[in-house]
Order: sequence, then C-alpha cells, then structure tokens
Amino acid sequence: MTTALMVFHDRLRQSKVNRALAQRAAHEGDDVIVRDMYALYPDFRIDVDEEHRVCDAADRLAFLFPFYWYSAPALMKLWEDAVFTPGWAYGDGASIAGKRMLLAVTTGGAEDMYTADGKHGATMDALLLPYRTTARYLGLRYEEPFVVHGSSKTIDDDELARTAERFVRRLRD
Repeated sequence: MTTALMVFHDRLRQSKVNRALAQRAAHEGDDVIVRDMYALYPDFRIDVDEEHRVCDAADRLAFLFPFYWYSAPALMKLWEDAVFTPGWAYGDGASIAGKRMLLAVTTGGAEDMYTADGKHGATMDALLLPYRTTARYLGLRYEEPFVVHGSSKTIDDDELARTAERFVRRLRD
C-alpha cells in the first residue's frame, strides 16, 4: 500500500515533533511518499494537476499538521479547496473514492485539555469532525487519527522516538 504523506507545517525546520514524524516516515521506502507542502508551494500556488497525480497514485492520503486555533495551517485549507475538485474528488468520474484518509495531528497542549471538561471544552474527535465529514463526502475511508499531544517542551527525545515508531507502524497498516 502506498501512502502520500502531505506535511503541512509552515515552520517545519523549527518543529521538533512534526519534523521528527516526517523524517521518520521518509525512511519507510517507496511505500510512503513524504511531501513538505510549504517547501513545494511557498507562494501558495498549488499545482492541482500534480496533486491529483500524487493522490491518484496513492492508496492512502495522509495529512500531518499542527493543530492551530482548532484547525489546520492555511496552506492545508487552500490545498483542500484547490485539489478537491468536482469530477475528480467527488461527483461523476470521481477518482479518489475508496482511498483511505489518515490525519496525523500534533497539539501544543496536554491530552487532558482536549476533553469535554478540559480547557478546550471538546474532544479531538469533535474538533476533527470537519475532516471526517469531508472524507465521507469524498468517499474516503476515514481512519482513526494519529494525535500527538504536547510540545517540544513536554516530549523528551526518547518519547518522541517511540512516538515516531508508532506513527510509522500506523503508516504500514
């Protein structure tokens, strides 16, 4: 199974957690194609034909991103708007239906902050509902998200290495 891992982080070089996950995934061989979307599209001009080609060649579309203000970074939203076109992503002739979709999300806060009674007043499952709904609309099989809570200040190197290994195991599933 081939996974296209689209990494949406506007400061990936400075990100300890997202960078570690992306770098570890890049060592998985031809089955995982890691794409640093901000490096590919620093001007925010997305090559829709190329993105369609990459997605068509993959069995799973995976999105790695930090959870900013209860959403994804700006380029990811722009990517969705540009790439999920009628006739390719949905409607007559749609070509991505049946593929798998995995979200790999990092948060700056502790896990207990993402509960109904926590600081944010909602679970990650509830906060990620728009992505599940999008997957359903497009006919993608939404997989249980891979969520990493905490930040570079709270995750030590050993825990980060274990987390990166868990991540690549998920990518192999």
